[in-house]
Amino acid sequence: MLSQPQILQWLQAYATEIEQNKTYLTELDAAIGDADHGINMDRGFKKVSILLPTLTDKDISNILKTVSMTLISSIGGASGPLYGTWFLRASTAVVDKQELTEQDVLGLLQAGLDGVLQRGKAQLGDKTMVDVLSPAIVAFEQAVGESKGTLEAMQQAVAKAQKGLQETIPMQAKKGRASYLGERSIGHQDPGGTSAYLMLKSLLEVLESSQTTNH
Repeated sequence: MLSQPQILQWLQAYATEIEQNKTYLTELDAAIGDADHGINMDRGFKKVSILLPTLTDKDISNILKTVSMTLISSIGGASGPLYGTWFLRASTAVVDKQELTEQDVLGLLQAGLDGVLQRGKAQLGDKTMVDVLSPAIVAFEQAVGESKGTLEAMQQAVAKAQKGLQETIPMQAKKGRASYLGERSIGHQDPGGTSAYLMLKSLLEVLESSQTTNH
């Protein structure tokens, strides 16, 4: 189970993760993009962070929807619409819920990815966040199919996300600013894939820390 307070913890953890990796994300983006990914994401998630304490009485869907609107209005470039869409679609998968089963979490992750696929028109292998999110969801779904709980499913998902992120390095970018570089985009890790990995990793960390507290 993933509870409403854990969702709030996750969003705060992700905001912190983005802040700590702001320079790193921007350096990755400087190699193949506009050199603003870390700065943009940090600006958006600082605003999310300020809003979180006002959302403690909201259900999970409303929380995610608020995050979406905040990101769309405050992040420039492609990241705002893509992450905004991810959170918006995720919110539609968990309407009226205060806690999520493994199936609900799978639905949330899948809906978020579907939104990104429609919005960004990227495929696997295009060197984008899809290369991180897609294998992670396949792993999560597989774990749920094997009756694993949310924590274990998330551990498997994050392992696959990390592998997917590594695999963006040798790829040639086919989408976004990086695609203009052609072969020069090869050899660089995708910035959007990196922030997507951090999103999943921070959710796993929240699940792991509450596991520790419960035992």
